[in-house]
Amino acid sequence: MAFDKDNIIEQIKEASITDLNDLVKAIEEEFDVTAAAAAPAAGASDGGAAKDSFDVELTEAGNQKVKAIKVVREITGKGLKDSKDLVDGAPSVIKEGAKEDEANDIKSKLEEVGASVTLK
Repeated sequence: MAFDKDNIIEQIKEASITDLNDLVKAIEEEFDVTAAAAAPAAGASDGGAAKDSFDVELTEAGNQKVKAIKVVREITGKGLKDSKDLVDGAPSVIKEGAKEDEANDIKSKLEEVGASVTLK
């Protein structure tokens, strides 16, 4: 019998939590393993872990400053004056704690109007 991982994945998707719990216990017993997540070593740094949130920093407004202000206003929901102050005060953080997709979306919108953006 050939190993059909796609079939197994489909079956797992359809299984109940109880069925999945029983499956894990059976695998642990059959192969003498444990499904517990590996704990990080004591003193291990978090430097290698992938970030899940980013601060979007406008580093330079570029030569289309008015368009950059409009994009900042759209992103932040702030008024015209506050958005202008953020653009004029570059480098300035436009959005804190954004998910990766949102941060990249904001970055691309600002870069389309000639601004320079850094994700931190």
